[in-house]
Formats: sequence, structure tokens, C-alpha cells
Amino acid sequence: MSFLSPIWFFALVALSIPVLIHLWNIRPGKTLKVGSISLITEASKSTRRSFKLLDMLLLILRCLLLALVAFFLASPVWQRYVNTTKAKGWVLIPKESFKESYRNFKPRVDSLTKAGYELHYFNKDFPKVNLTRILADTALKDTASTANYWSLLKQLNKKVPDTLPVYLFSPNNINYFKGEKPAVDLNLKWATYTRADSVSTWIAGAWFTNTNAIKVTTGKSGPGGIYFTDEVIQNEGNTDITVSAANGQPVVSLKDQPPIPVDTATLRIAVYTDKYNVDASYLNAALNAVTKFNGRKAIIKQYNNTAQIPGGQTWLFWLSDQSISGSLLNNTANILRYESGKPANVSSWISADDKYTLPNQAQNNKLYKWIASTDKAETIWHDGYGKAILGLEKQKGNIYHFYTHFNPAWNDLVWNEDFPKMMLKLISGDAADVPAQYDKRVLTNAQIQPDIIKKGKEIVSTKPLERVDLSKYFWLLLVIMFIAERWLANKNKMQTNG
Repeated sequence: MSFLSPIWFFALVALSIPVLIHLWNIRPGKTLKVGSISLITEASKSTRRSFKLLDMLLLILRCLLLALVAFFLASPVWQRYVNTTKAKGWVLIPKESFKESYRNFKPRVDSLTKAGYELHYFNKDFPKVNLTRILADTALKDTASTANYWSLLKQLNKKVPDTLPVYLFSPNNINYFKGEKPAVDLNLKWATYTRADSVSTWIAGAWFTNTNAIKVTTGKSGPGGIYFTDEVIQNEGNTDITVSAANGQPVVSLKDQPPIPVDTATLRIAVYTDKYNVDASYLNAALNAVTKFNGRKAIIKQYNNTAQIPGGQTWLFWLSDQSISGSLLNNTANILRYESGKPANVSSWISADDKYTLPNQAQNNKLYKWIASTDKAETIWHDGYGKAILGLEKQKGNIYHFYTHFNPAWNDLVWNEDFPKMMLKLISGDAADVPAQYDKRVLTNAQIQPDIIKKGKEIVSTKPLERVDLSKYFWLLLVIMFIAERWLANKNKMQTNG
């Protein structure tokens, strides 16, 4: 037996209260009636006190009552090891891929079940199933799943003893493994396979170009990775992509896939500067290279007067130390602004996280000057010490805080071939988001296997334990003891008065 709140055992100090009461309980003397006291000689006066524990049974009951209150408040529980199964072991297969998994490991599954191993679904609560009934069920089909096998493994770790052999058969698709690899104390043998539909193709995006052609980005995924290709549709008969219309909106689609709307919007980019015209020239060159490579319909225009900037811009590059008006903040989807402040000389470089670029030549983007960042935004580009060079703050639109300038006096970024690539990733966003149903990447067996917790050569055994709440039994004893104490106290009182 153990206790969840042992601090309540300090209440046992209260046991001294009934003891003290009983010690100081002085019974009144008895009066003897005599006819005359004339013949009684006077004796010397003496006083005697006797500290005796009277009514021992009542004292014991009251002490037990207080002790039971303390035990009840300490939340008693009974812990015991649970014999979860009498089977020789478990065989686990995900329900959503049962038939394909069984086909891949049929000899092993059959031999294990014949040897006395129980078959369970590798799903929540791990229900026990019958292999013969499953194979006879024609309605059971493999389906898509969002299960997290590593999360299920943590649950399994709490359910079965570490001495029970467990065989797990599952696909190795990357979508089934999320978060950190778990550490478990299981007697586990995990075999995986690559699913039959190991290659997929889908349309990641489509838009109109400046020549009113449709440019489509197609994603392809396989066990080894994902890559994207761009295709300009000139003649529909020479491509697998179908162009049609839905509710007046042009759409493109691949066979047996839902249509994807074609983006008909024009990318509107405004560059504002008041005194940084050199910076604007470098930026305009990069933006022109980006839109030419991307092929998307775009309008790039430089402004020196804020009143001339029309609303509804997709991007506004604010190359100025002035504050931005509220109307521009509310009517622009994305704003990249120079941060104002005193520039400081530094010796570092500009890099970016993998979401926006691969910093293979990051140290060539030398950083000479910057304005100390406030670190209140998500870091997009950073220096060699991890401090923000470009930070994203999400408000009604996206506000990008730029802590240096597009100028060779501040950094070498504008001279580097990575500059247009970084701007392309920034403007286009993360187009590499892959729908889960199309992601066919796989993990190797070494990447999938969990860490086994061991102590020396033996697996640490801290489970399975079952906790039984004993509070209700202590509550019942409290009621019984209270009734007994009241009965005995009243009985003693009646005897004393009698």
C-alpha cells in the first residue's frame, strides 16, 4: 500500500489530544452521609492527584478515529503488478494497413499465431482480434491513416510487461512517425516494409504567367525524397495535366485527383524609398530576376511618394527610416521594412533557416553593419550568432523587420548569387508543403526503432502496475469507528451518572 499525499501524516500529531484529555480527566469525589462528626478527630490535610488513563477502550477508539482521518486524507492506494495476458506473446499490425502488412509478413505472422501469440491491432487500446475472422472479412480494406506509431508505442509501453515478446509489423512511411523517438522498456521486434504505392505525383500550384500561359508546379514523392518541377502548358494534348473550368474559375488536375484552382491574381510589388535609392536598385534587380524565373504575372514599381502607393499590394518593401502609415499597414499582405536605429559595426554573416534557403554559402554573405534586433519576432534570416537579421511579426498582415540594408556597405548579400534565391523563397512562400496522402518518403529501420531502456544487461522493469483506490474503505472504517466511539462514550456517561 502507498499514499499519494503522505504530507497528511503530519495530522497524526492530533493523537496527543485525546491522550491529554484522558490524563486530565478528574472524577468528582463521592459524598458519604454520617450522623455526627463530633467523634471524628481532625487529620492533617493532604492533597493527592492521580494521573491515570481512564476508559482505555474509548481512548483507543478516539486515537484510531484520528489516525483513520489522516490515512484517508493521505489518499491510500494499493499497487500491484498486473498479469496482462497469459499468451506467449503479442503480434501487432495496424488496422488501416492490415491486409498489406499481412501479405508482406504472412509466414512469420502465421507461425507466431500458431505458436500461441495473440494478434492485436496496433491502434488505440490495442484490441485483440482473430486472424481467421479478419481474413474472411471482405469488407475490411486498407485505408489512409493519421496514426502516430511512436505515440502508440508509448501507450503500449504502459500496457504490457517488459518480459512479454512483442512482434510489430507496419509500413515505414514517414507520415507515421512524428515527434521524438520514444524510449521504452519493451521486448520488441519491429519489422517494416515500403508500401506498394510508393510513388505519387500531385499538383502543388498553378498560376498565369505574364504571357497568359498556365505554369504548373508538380510535386513527385518517392521513398528517397520529394522534388518539384515546373511546366508551362502550351498544348494540353502533350501533358498529363487537364485544364478545365469550375464555377467560372480555371482549374488544372491530374488523373483521379481533385482539381486545383489556377491563381489568376497578379503579384503586386511596391518598393518605397526616400533616400536609399542605391539599395532600391539592388533590390529591384533581384525582384526582376525572381519574377522572370517564376514566370508569374507580376508588377514591380518603385515609389518615392507614399501617397502614390495604391492599396492592395502583395508586397511592400519599405526602404526608409520613416514610420509606415496605418492605411498601408492594413491594406498590404506583406511588408518588409528597414528598422530604424543607430547602426553598429559587426563582423558576421547572413544566413537563413532551411525553410527559406539552403545556407551553403552563408559565410560568403558577410555582414558589416546592422541595427540591434529586438528579438520580438520569428527569426527568418540570422547572423552567425543566431541573432535576427530578418524577423517575421504576424499582425493583420506579415511584417518583416530587416535589421540591415540592401547595400554593399552593410553586407555582401546583394553581391551573392544566393540573394535572388532567398528573395524567391521569401516571396513565393513555402511551396514545398506536401499533403500527407502524397508524401511517400520512408524511414530506415535504424531511424524507426525506439531506444530500449536498459540497466546493465537487464531491461528495467517498472510496470505494469495497477493502482486500486482504497479511500472508500477508509471512509467506511471512519463511519464505523465514529459510531462505536459515540456509543461507548454515551454508555460510560450513563454508568457514571447512575
